[in-house]
Amino acid sequence: MDTLDFKKEYRELYAARAEPLLLTVPELPYLMIDGKGDPDGPEYATAVSALYSVAYGIRGVLKTAGTVIYTVPPLSGQWDGGPSADRSDWTWTMMLQQPPQADSAVVDEAFAVTRKKKAELPIDRVRFERFDEGECGQILHIGPYATEPPTRDRLLEFLAGQGRTISGRHHEIYLSAPGRVAPEKMKTLIRYPVRAR
Repeated sequence: MDTLDFKKEYRELYAARAEPLLLTVPELPYLMIDGKGDPDGPEYATAVSALYSVAYGIRGVLKTAGTVIYTVPPLSGQWDGGPSADRSDWTWTMMLQQPPQADSAVVDEAFAVTRKKKAELPIDRVRFERFDEGECGQILHIGPYATEPPTRDRLLEFLAGQGRTISGRHHEIYLSAPGRVAPEKMKTLIRYPVRAR
């Protein structure tokens, strides 16, 4: 059985570098769920639970079939809204990258199993799709989410110097799980799709 380590296989995508960089993110399979509201609220928590439930369902199907074993990769999210906006108005798409072995038959089986086991969750809001982010700027932020603006500003300054402008949503990749790491030590990648100006 194959073993997949997302952080090693896709090393550049999960590169925890404090200096901003440009990278090309290939088209990759993801589970996604959309929502609106405060990320500390019940809507967000329920949506993320549904997302993880399907992800673990896919992992279980692949493991049982003897195809591949892996640890579910870090959660990521695309966000609209910011520090000055009312958090209840934030819209988001939470995402979990999936292994290349997760074809439509595997995904369909995982959804069927998860619907039965987790009937209380909005499983039908979760979708499986390929996402092509293309050229992006990325930087590592260390600390609480509320202290991201200066790190984001460094990335934007770097992108301007590279002749790039933002062409997509604010994207965060959570290398640290909230509640398991002290807030001042949390690691979050901040990423933006870009295009030449």
